[in-house]
Amino acid sequence: MGEISIKAMLELIIPRLIWMMMEKQSLTEKEALTQLYGSELYRQLEREETKLWHLSVPTLYELLVEEKETGHITYPEEA
Repeated sequence: MGEISIKAMLELIIPRLIWMMMEKQSLTEKEALTQLYGSELYRQLEREETKLWHLSVPTLYELLVEEKETGHITYPEEA
């Protein structure tokens, strides 16, 4: 998948992930965006070779929560 396709996938994933963060953590949109864009998960999500873009939004949310709570991410086998 090319860089343009990854960007298109992220344009679909990111708003749903931000909404989930706002709902589950009672964050403002700005807080959720800051938290997501500052995360290692987001940096890895942007990299095509990680294949994280194919994971569901709930799975990505759980990985983000894990990173926030523990400082690291345990990637699923299929990623």
